[in-house]
Amino acid sequence: MISTETTPRKSEAPRTGWGSSLQAEPGPLIEDHALLGDLYTAALVARDGSIDFLCLPDFDSDACFASLLGTSDNGRWKLAPKASVREVKRRYRGKTLILETEFVTDEGAVRVVDFMPIRKGVPHLVRWVEGVRGTVTLRSELRPRFANGFTLPLIARRDGASSAVAGPDAVFLRGGLSKDPPDFESEFTVKAGQRIPFVLSWARPYDGVPAALDPEVALRETEAYWEDWASRLRLPPHHQDVVVRSLLTLKACSYQPSGALVAAPTFGLPETPGGERNWDYRFCWIRDSVLTLNALMRADLMEEAGAFGNWLEDAIGGAPDQLQIMYGIRGERRLTEVTLDWLAGYEGARPVRIGNGAYSQFQLDVLGEFAAVLYIHAQQAGKMKERAQKALKILANRVSEVWTEPDHGIWEMRGPKHSFTASKVSAWIVIDCWVRAIDQYGLKEDKAPWVELRQTIHDEVCSKGYDAQRGTFTQYYGSKGVDASLLIIALSGFLPPEDPRIAGTVRAIEEELMPEGLVLRYRTEESVDGLAGEEGAFLACSFWLANTYQLMGRTEDAWRLFEKLVGLCNDVGLLAEEYLPKERRQIGNFPQAFSHLALVNSAYFLDGGSRATMYS
Repeated sequence: MISTETTPRKSEAPRTGWGSSLQAEPGPLIEDHALLGDLYTAALVARDGSIDFLCLPDFDSDACFASLLGTSDNGRWKLAPKASVREVKRRYRGKTLILETEFVTDEGAVRVVDFMPIRKGVPHLVRWVEGVRGTVTLRSELRPRFANGFTLPLIARRDGASSAVAGPDAVFLRGGLSKDPPDFESEFTVKAGQRIPFVLSWARPYDGVPAALDPEVALRETEAYWEDWASRLRLPPHHQDVVVRSLLTLKACSYQPSGALVAAPTFGLPETPGGERNWDYRFCWIRDSVLTLNALMRADLMEEAGAFGNWLEDAIGGAPDQLQIMYGIRGERRLTEVTLDWLAGYEGARPVRIGNGAYSQFQLDVLGEFAAVLYIHAQQAGKMKERAQKALKILANRVSEVWTEPDHGIWEMRGPKHSFTASKVSAWIVIDCWVRAIDQYGLKEDKAPWVELRQTIHDEVCSKGYDAQRGTFTQYYGSKGVDASLLIIALSGFLPPEDPRIAGTVRAIEEELMPEGLVLRYRTEESVDGLAGEEGAFLACSFWLANTYQLMGRTEDAWRLFEKLVGLCNDVGLLAEEYLPKERRQIGNFPQAFSHLALVNSAYFLDGGSRATMYS
């Protein structure tokens, strides 16, 4: 694994908004961050010792630190040497989410240990300062800003803690060198061998000051939890370190009360530098569900797989025909999208949005994802529950009614609807899963009409979604461009991997969507998504291509691409949604579950020499 190199930033023009004016401050790159988490929410810690992003108390709550999307005035907690830092080294302690960052200055060296204890009551954030050598002066600058970086809190001393209160939120700071509560901004020195803890706790103002946390006990318990969890993983023969880190990251992106998995713990990080593709990913996409179940089951995480499958069934409720493409972490359906005008945006990328308006879109592919999840969940359990049988039948009936309609496609296009080829293949997946279930579980259903419908969909896709002149399937019926989602044709078993139409489609993707050796989702200049600007390479799609190479027998190409992708992880093993090859940097919400799910599945897929489909 290698560290991603940082690059100089372009100067930013001032923008109006929060306060008198908004100045986008040069700050850490997306890949400069590491992840902390307590299975309810997560924080991002930069290499410079600044916690730049944190929502409390849950993933989908308002952020109290949002400087990553604006300026230091939008909230952060920076804890670092006051003097210039000559070197920064960091790592996770073993197989945990306990981050150790060592700063080297002319005065000496100091280590900051950051973690969030596994949630038992209110959330806590613990920061230990440890003297390594010499005597180092540090500065702690804690600036909470509630309501997503908007609200300036009232600072006061309260019941043995320093408090910051505004509206429904309050944080309390304890620790430091003296018996008195530490100030929110302070300077202090640490000598070699000295250890100084700080504990930040969140609560509702009307619930009183949370009980003091013993940081020593919390550290031991947190380390034991993560090490014990990681010890139960079933790992592939190769790349175990990066797979473990990805699985730990996915676990940190899970919401323990429900079993849901957020697509990312962040919102507003751009897919296009300086552009408008800035979405809220703190929700659960049905699209991620097949990857999620496969990754969890391959790692022998059956408890997590079962919890996720149960959450999904509960989120859908009694009306699978009302299936949404995404839900909140508790199964919420209304995810209203609004913009936060007071945030300058990461490197000026605006607007910054919370909520996600795509929840109301019609996307045919989601029916295929849900059907595959029901089928995989049944395979895991060894039986298909009556509830799942009914849901799968409803999905099949729904597909029979709507499969010919255009939709917004797998990438949630905000432009006009089309008959996307991958969406039609997903409709085929629904019927294929239903036919398989009838056979495998002896369901008392007439299979014949479903076999006929499956063939009808198959024939249409091969006729209208295929450009015989160019020898490739196309993004949508009648289009000339290709789309990385077309890789589903081989991965789903729609066509065998040795079919020449698969080879032609892969060749077209290589020629048209891999300008720098990594896979783009599609060509954004065609404006099929209704948005301006070009994206980076979509990392999950590159993993899909590696898997497709494996299916095609191109094993060396599969491993070569996989190794290249693993090399894009930052120094602590994390990936964003996309990568900018020319700038050699990550872009998009971070860390991205879709990328890590694809990495994990690809590692098992390639190591097993698999030629199976995504759900068989």
